Amino acid sequence: MKLYTVSTGDTAYRYEKSIVVFFKGARKVLSTSVFNGGYHENYKAVFNHDGKVGSGMPCEMLADTYTEHMRILAKRIGLEPELVTGMGTAADMENVAIESLTYKELTVTAIVTGGIETNGGRVGDPADYYKPAEKPDKLGTINIILILDADMPPGTLTRALVTCTEAKTAAIQELLAGSNYSTGLATGSGTDQTIIVANSDSELYFEGAGKHSKMGELIGKTVTKAVKAALSKQSGLNPKTQHNVFRRLKRFQVTTQSIWLLFQQQLAVLKPDFLEAAEKLAQEPVMLTYTSLYIHLLDQFLWGLLDKDEVMNAAEKLLSDIAGEYDTESIALNEVSVEAMMKAWSELFVNIIADNIKRN
Repeated sequence: MKLYTVSTGDTAYRYEKSIVVFFKGARKVLSTSVFNGGYHENYKAVFNHDGKVGSGMPCEMLADTYTEHMRILAKRIGLEPELVTGMGTAADMENVAIESLTYKELTVTAIVTGGIETNGGRVGDPADYYKPAEKPDKLGTINIILILDADMPPGTLTRALVTCTEAKTAAIQELLAGSNYSTGLATGSGTDQTIIVANSDSELYFEGAGKHSKMGELIGKTVTKAVKAALSKQSGLNPKTQHNVFRRLKRFQVTTQSIWLLFQQQLAVLKPDFLEAAEKLAQEPVMLTYTSLYIHLLDQFLWGLLDKDEVMNAAEKLLSDIAGEYDTESIALNEVSVEAMMKAWSELFVNIIADNIKRN
């Protein structure tokens, strides 16, 4: 099906679990893909492909190597393998988000698929391999096709890639999505891919794509909005679902299960009753607001922006304020560390649930 017509005249189609953008004219392409990646001026199309066999199933491999797999795939979807570059993903093509902005004669369009629930990480997180090879279960997670309806030199196209990446990270940071590999906030997934396309046929010519340029502003706004929309469509990651302390604390290994194990030491209740009470409390405005401040104190300590004494004083006050709001005895904080601060918060959360159950 025809998905979208870009201001360049290029048309995006969605078919056979792929999104393909066919070019109407000459284009400059910069791709991070291992399949025909790098800078090229002779491509006829670019594509994004959902590699899963089916919903919730593993990704399909058509050859022994990822590059050959993508070459076979390109042929299967009716493309000339030597004249295209493409990206693989485990995201559904139906969950694509498309955003476009125009300023005077310039139009920027972002076509994004993505989800970081299982593969989201923070740059600098511990890695588990030295010489990575693309694997079918770790296909690109946030995939971006960014089309710039203007001509520019290769260096500016590369700068546009930097701006695009910053915008993707800004979107994730604004959602406070946590890393799955550390206690940090995610900056992307480990396998994100991006393709930037510039219109060589355009009379517009720019030499700037950074944050001080209008081009950079449009890239930032379109990519940020499209990434947020794609994450919401694919995995429900949005401000509404993030309005929950367990979503915010997941990166610190605090979950309903960890709270349940602690709660069992206090009261004997059915787990469904506990879960209902815990989820209700987790979304209450007072609990979420104070917990968010508590987490940010810990982040600033880990980033070296606040020292132990500063965090200790503020954290104890927040714990006391939470306890006061729920008419529960506060918990003492023994030291400033991830383990100590999460333990104190968890014990307070358990006490609040237990007191509420006893009162009712």
